[in-house]
Amino acid sequence: MKIEAFLLAMVLILAAPFLLWRLLGLERFFPIVVVQIVSGILLGPGVLGRAFPGYYAAVFTPEAVGALGGIASWAVMIFVALAGIELDMHAAWNDRRESFITAGLALGTPLLCGSVAGACLLAFDGWIGADASAPQFVLGVGMACAVTALPILVLLMERLGILHAPLGQRILRYASVDDVVIWAVLALILVDWSRLAAQACFLLAFPLAAFAFRGLMRRFGEDDRWFAVLVWIPVCAVAADVAGLHFMVGAFLAGAVVDAGWLGRTRLDAMRHDVLLAFMPVFFLSTGLRTHWSMSGRAVLLATAALLLASVGGKLIGARLAAKVLRWPVLEGRIVGWLLQTKALIMIIFASVLLDRAIISAATFTALLLMAVASTMLTVPVVAPLLARLRHAERSHACRATVASVPAELPDRRARRYA
Repeated sequence: MKIEAFLLAMVLILAAPFLLWRLLGLERFFPIVVVQIVSGILLGPGVLGRAFPGYYAAVFTPEAVGALGGIASWAVMIFVALAGIELDMHAAWNDRRESFITAGLALGTPLLCGSVAGACLLAFDGWIGADASAPQFVLGVGMACAVTALPILVLLMERLGILHAPLGQRILRYASVDDVVIWAVLALILVDWSRLAAQACFLLAFPLAAFAFRGLMRRFGEDDRWFAVLVWIPVCAVAADVAGLHFMVGAFLAGAVVDAGWLGRTRLDAMRHDVLLAFMPVFFLSTGLRTHWSMSGRAVLLATAALLLASVGGKLIGARLAAKVLRWPVLEGRIVGWLLQTKALIMIIFASVLLDRAIISAATFTALLLMAVASTMLTVPVVAPLLARLRHAERSHACRATVASVPAELPDRRARRYA
């Protein structure tokens, strides 16, 4: 491999998103990760490869793409494991009625809407993968529409200033419950009946291995725990892959059995930031290289629009139903729905697994990828004014409550002063 091609590809991968993000002033609306995903698509064969085929072939040689693919696989394994580590199921269980009602409706409604969209795509050639059955395809597309990107949700809520507020913590609980269900459904989709014995062995052996691993972790100091986790992740990933499940399922399970407190919250946040900064852009480029425009661009865009409608509309309907059951203000239900419909990374990872297993075609993957980008880009511009209205309503309510608490016998002048 010519190292120059690999290094030039790395320069493009790291520089292009940052320049777009800064020069266009996009930092006011999106975290850089959203721009990195878009840049990965622009640097792929459907855009850069079509506009400048000679330059594209010179930079993204087969050897360079292979090296980038190895970095991307390691990056996404760490990232998915971190998503598993950061799950907070204890908090969700403490408020289980609210958490499970909201998470169930916010997952089930877009799953149903997305499954309907997937069933409609089945009526046309070129969307289902070569190795998929119709139920696998429909369930896979439906779940892709129902995914919430928990790590990106954290970044967006941090930008909106509600991450540590009660509303932000509630939304994290709902997303955590959904995350567990999403990976469980993915494992169900990937069940290979010809390798059912191997997959059953993995699922039976994993709890025993996790029990032993957790026992070791309790004996280690924090630094040693980090080394142990970095070994544990690829061990679980390769075991899952050999069993016929995808290596990302193994990576998620590896993280899910690790307590975040063992590794330190500050170091976990720094690790997530560093992985997003230094390694995940390579995964976004690798994702962009897999986009496929052999079908007409109009067909892909129409499919994207249908999937976006199912995804966003399903989340908003589900959150509205939860708000009605739990008697939230309507405005609060809309905020919850818009934040939970954030797709970005986890949906892209989910769709990548489906593409790897030939459950969806490259055209479907492209439509899902565009849907994920659009849904994530909509979040901050829509939620920011809704939050401003909610805060204004809360201030008005607090002011009215203060006035109402003034004793009736106080003179009007003092009552006005309280108001």
